[in-house]
Amino acid sequence: MALGFIKKIFTFGKDEPATAAAEELPVAAAGEGVNLEALAEEAETASAPEAAIEENAASLEDEPPEEVIESEIRAEAQEEIAEILEASTAEEASPAQPHLPKGFALEEVEQKAAEPVAPQSRLSWFQRLREGLSRTSQQLTGQIAALFTKRKLDEETLEELEELLIQSDLGVETAMRITGALSSERYGKDVSGEDVTRIMAAEIGKVLAPVAKPLKLDLSHKPHVILVVGVNGTGKTTTIGKLAAKLSGAGLKVTLAAGDTFRAAAIEQLKIWAERTGSDFIGTKLGADAAGLAFDAFQQAKAKKSDVLIIDTAGRLQNKTELMAELEKIVRVLGKLDPDAPHTVLQTLDATTGQNAMNQVEIFRNVAGVSGLIMTKLDGTARGGILVSIAAKHKLPVYFIGVGEGIDDLEPFEADDFARAIAGIAQS
Repeated sequence: MALGFIKKIFTFGKDEPATAAAEELPVAAAGEGVNLEALAEEAETASAPEAAIEENAASLEDEPPEEVIESEIRAEAQEEIAEILEASTAEEASPAQPHLPKGFALEEVEQKAAEPVAPQSRLSWFQRLREGLSRTSQQLTGQIAALFTKRKLDEETLEELEELLIQSDLGVETAMRITGALSSERYGKDVSGEDVTRIMAAEIGKVLAPVAKPLKLDLSHKPHVILVVGVNGTGKTTTIGKLAAKLSGAGLKVTLAAGDTFRAAAIEQLKIWAERTGSDFIGTKLGADAAGLAFDAFQQAKAKKSDVLIIDTAGRLQNKTELMAELEKIVRVLGKLDPDAPHTVLQTLDATTGQNAMNQVEIFRNVAGVSGLIMTKLDGTARGGILVSIAAKHKLPVYFIGVGEGIDDLEPFEADDFARAIAGIAQS
């Protein structure tokens, strides 16, 4: 029952024949075919990032006592997570009714009528998605409506529309698809803003459909390793917490590893998420080698028979060579422990960064082998069209999108829902 709960969110590779799992090479047991001593030595040996770590440590010498800092960091992390959990709290659940076997029924008992209480409305996911994308859709549809006021569709109008769509971050390829479809259907005829948004939604849906995929978990690997990467401020740690809540809530054993060893707040925040979600937590001291942490996390998660190990990493700008080298080292160390690890590399993207997100995907894909995307903060920008542009160019799976702070505001990506929401069209 627990695994069935998360079929909407994750799949487990069961679409392949049953024999396929048996034919897969088994995951090497700890120490089997791997020189662990040599690997541990490599994991503990800092490379280029050492200079950054030493510099960071030196800057901490004049700070307040460690216990004061720890207390403040924990308080801040607890407050932030409490806000997220509070945002996720839905209306009070009514008492569960027993599910009786066939042939039985509950006897109706006459009760004193209680005073009616107005139910708290809970927006559906599509309503929240549409609300979150409202800034993007209002700007886009407003400009389209202004362009198509009592006009016949001609070349000049098509060129203006194409430029408008490109400026809205939808990308050249998608803009050309939309204008091409509009031209073939309405050229030389009167056209309204509603005609354009309808065709736009249909074409955006076609671009997004191939990348709207569930995150597949191969549970023949224990643990299935998910490495989460991205630049500073994209919401990696919070996203990991939300994923852990979904997975552990469905009965999977989850381990969280604090690989962002540069920020004490990130370590503390992930530790609290682990406590709140019932996940195991593996951390290390501030400034420690992240590859060494990944090594230890894999070994411990394997020993504890965790289903999923999620490793946080330090936020890094794509132009910081030494930090990107550290990320390569983490991937290399995991690959020596299990040739298929990391089994999933998730990149979090901040929608508010617009076209810069496109460049980030290019670089992180080359360095860390990014296999899927999660886009956050779609509710805080008018540049939500960038997701369409990224999908058209990189064709990487988009597993989840976020339109708010609550756990329920991170949901599996649905192409048609997104296309209709960004075009401002109600759900059919």
